[in-house]
Parts: sequence; structure tokens; C-alpha cells
Amino acid sequence: MIYEAILLLAVLFIADYLFIALTHNKLPKASLQIYLVGVMAIYFVWFWMRGQSLAMKTWHIYVVKVNGDKLDMQTALKRFAFSWLIGITQLWALFDRDGQFLHDRLAGTRLVSKSHLLKD
Repeated sequence: MIYEAILLLAVLFIADYLFIALTHNKLPKASLQIYLVGVMAIYFVWFWMRGQSLAMKTWHIYVVKVNGDKLDMQTALKRFAFSWLIGITQLWALFDRDGQFLHDRLAGTRLVSKSHLLKD
């Protein structure tokens, strides 16, 4: 999660700079916040629909639907929305029988390793 946060921070830094440069910081602060949440959604949904975010590639982890299929946009958006339960979702993994996060359970997704995909 820390590696993912560092990569996302770089993306958000560039997005924030572009927003301020293009709007000359004349829009309400809420518009910037909504824009940045949208950028995060696009970042994660785009990568998750392809199976991995940048950080997940490093650790050879994939996100798939429970049945093993790749995520569609609706499922990826659900996973993104449920992932905002920060703290609760990470603690859930400590007690989950399969070690999955709460947002994966709620969205119908799961994290698998590259070796698991090769077995299927």
C-alpha cells in the first residue's frame, strides 16, 4: 500500500498542478477535491481493468473477479468506492479466512498471485 501511495501521490501532484495552472485557482476548493477523486478513480479503474496497478506489477499481484475473470468497469468502480473504507477494509484482511480485504469481498473481487494465475 505504501508503494501504491507513492505512485498515486506523483499522479495527483501532476493532476493538481494542471488543475491549478488551467483554472488559475479561481474555482472553489471542492471542485479541486472532486477532480482529484476523479483522477484517482480513473487511475485505479484503468489499471484494475487490465489486472494490475503499477505497484501490483512489482509484487506480481493481480486483481480479478471472484470467478477469475478480469474486472469490468462496473466492478472496478465498485472496488474503488468500497476501498474508501480505509482502515476497516485493511483490518478485515487480518481476520478474513482467505486474507482478502473487505472492499474485495464487497465488490466481488480478489487478489491473487501470479503463480495462482498460472495454475488456472
